[in-house]
Amino acid sequence: MSEERKVPKRGISTYCFYPQLGVNMDLEDIFMHMQDMGATGLEILADGIIPGYPYPSEEWLNKWFGLIKKYDIVPVEYGHWVESRLYPGQREASLEESLEQLIRDIKLAHYLGFTCMRTKLGVISETLDPVSNWREIIHEALPYAEAFNVVMQPEIHAPTKLTDRMVNDYVEFIEKENTKYFGFNIDFGVFQNKPVPEMARFFREDRVSKPEDIIPLLPYVHCCHAKYYNMSADFEETTIPYREVIQIMIEHGWDGYLLSEYEGPHKEDINHCIEQVRRHHVFMKKILGQ
Repeated sequence: MSEERKVPKRGISTYCFYPQLGVNMDLEDIFMHMQDMGATGLEILADGIIPGYPYPSEEWLNKWFGLIKKYDIVPVEYGHWVESRLYPGQREASLEESLEQLIRDIKLAHYLGFTCMRTKLGVISETLDPVSNWREIIHEALPYAEAFNVVMQPEIHAPTKLTDRMVNDYVEFIEKENTKYFGFNIDFGVFQNKPVPEMARFFREDRVSKPEDIIPLLPYVHCCHAKYYNMSADFEETTIPYREVIQIMIEHGWDGYLLSEYEGPHKEDINHCIEQVRRHHVFMKKILGQ
């Protein structure tokens, strides 16, 4: 009997719905849409989803676990920040202060059922290089990540390129530490090769990664932000070479989650984001042969 082909799985980041959250949608509405689209994996941005973050109430926790069970949702990635600018204009957070934040979120992510964290470290350059002591911070946090079975993964986001020194530094760190608890979330915006007309001023033609640049990084990638800027009426993403990227993933047996994340222009119609995310999942289902 032939082995079943490994393909990426579909999920959604709550970021897709931010214009509507708290206006005409709540968390259960998101889960209802996910179930209807057959998108099982979830990313949350913790401070925007958890009332009272980082100290959720028992009432909210009961609701969370009830909704996860009711809609058969898989908690995939817990989005959080290590705030390095706690003291504006004065100093960066110390190693101890950064570690305290990170350990707190590792424990909460684990408790909520997540296996990955989009660990956003403070940045010090326009190409999103992390704070200079990132190695020390992550090294000290690794025993906690292993104990609670949560992978920390910074997001590789435009204008960073997959061939930048920063990415190589991350790979070298992973190999030196011989760890499975630090990796990447690769944001598909790094592959954007055409501008969105309304956002052309943000497009950097000199900072575009090639689809094949992802190949050596796939062993360290646990989930991706399936970024989309513009889904056309005929269900095509017009700015990113999706088919090439996903075909490479399939050829290399990568079967993590593709988490839809909309970062295109926001329209006056508040329901625009629902239309876009639904088009995006029709599009991904076509590519994945579902």
